[in-house]
Amino acid sequence: MLRRIFDKFGIPIFRKPKPVVAVLRFSGVIGQVGNPIRQGIYADGFIKPIEQAFNLKNLVCVAVQINSPGGSPVQSSLIFKRIRSLAEEKDVPVIAFAEDAAASGGYLLACAADEIFADESSIIGSIGVVSSGFGFVELLEKLGIERRVYTAGKSKAMLDPFKEEKVEDVARLKELQEDVHDTFRSIVKSRRGDRIVVSDEEVYTGAFWTGRRANEMGLIDGIGELTKTMQEKYGEKVVFKPVGEKKSWLKQRLSASRLMGFGQKHWLNQVIPVIEEKILWNRLGL
Repeated sequence: MLRRIFDKFGIPIFRKPKPVVAVLRFSGVIGQVGNPIRQGIYADGFIKPIEQAFNLKNLVCVAVQINSPGGSPVQSSLIFKRIRSLAEEKDVPVIAFAEDAAASGGYLLACAADEIFADESSIIGSIGVVSSGFGFVELLEKLGIERRVYTAGKSKAMLDPFKEEKVEDVARLKELQEDVHDTFRSIVKSRRGDRIVVSDEEVYTGAFWTGRRANEMGLIDGIGELTKTMQEKYGEKVVFKPVGEKKSWLKQRLSASRLMGFGQKHWLNQVIPVIEEKILWNRLGL
């Protein structure tokens, strides 16, 4: 009755707005760019959606869904830094939810959150750095092929897979890996603080654990999924607003045309990242 009277005389009814939770989803290998089969996670494609998420009206929290075995440490760091910068600027809490995996760079992304939740069987951790490749020296010899490389700078062709591996090149690579690992450790320590209840020797080995064990170790804050956890924190009437990069129909068609219209070499260049992604997932047993 009151509503009809208010409507008749044009009297506005002021209601308390429903709390809004922005939902950002990061799925795939970090650092894969320009692959129409699997787009992956990279800073340039996600900075704008991150900014949109933090600018939503009635925002009470940004929820970050993560399903990643890792990838580029640089791309992970860039996304991490942008999330933290906006969270502090807007004074908005961030909560991460791991799906199949938040491992390596995926766990770094999770550390951008104030709290991390996962399923009991999620794969969490892998706080380490890995480099891999192949050696084709003997194959070239069997095929009678001579490898010719000309450089300015003695380390320019370091770890060339078609040349004999050098001890000094491996030592240099390990030095670089340690630098990256130190940065990773520092971020985890700064974000997780005293919540991690096991020794550094156990945590920072590159090992990974189930969500249940990660919760006991303090790598995450609890077992839970996005909808129920957010409703428990902000009420049953919370509104979820997914924010992310959406491809238009035209962009999707162009991507498909790129894949089918360029010949075998181009097709292989698009398929190889998919194989590499599968290897990363397999490393986690997924």
